[in-house]
Amino acid sequence: MSEADNRVHKNVVRVIEAGRVLGLVVEPRRFPEGARTAVDAANAIGCEVAQIVKSLIFGVDGEIVLAYVSGSNQLDERKLAAAAGGLMCQRVDAEVVRQTTGYPIGGVPPIGHKVPLRVFVDPDLLRHEVVWAAAGTWHDVFPLAPGELVRVSGGVLVEIKRS
Repeated sequence: MSEADNRVHKNVVRVIEAGRVLGLVVEPRRFPEGARTAVDAANAIGCEVAQIVKSLIFGVDGEIVLAYVSGSNQLDERKLAAAAGGLMCQRVDAEVVRQTTGYPIGGVPPIGHKVPLRVFVDPDLLRHEVVWAAAGTWHDVFPLAPGELVRVSGGVLVEIKRS
């Protein structure tokens, strides 16, 4: 393995530093084969898909918001719009995700974003002792307690999964 393979990506360093400021120890784990989807991440980590935190960025009446959804659930866009006090909820493109968070789709962590966002959290994540969130890239994830996810993200627990 070369020295370049051992270097921590600059995005991961930002996540570690953001965690330190918030009193959260971020211990990233790298999976070279990738952890871009919830299923990929769960297979790489060896955990349940439900323990994967999907970071979903949407526009609600023009406001960019972030939803953390259990990997085994699908987001109900109408519920997210209502939770955010809006009417229209729509996906945003990869460039908006990167401009808003500073990270690529598939690598958006719960902390260290470029701009503050309102965050909505799927209560199903609280069913687990540990959940796994992206650490800034498609290859890096880190474990944390779901209560810490809510705390460090400033998230609001609200029913946002599709029934």
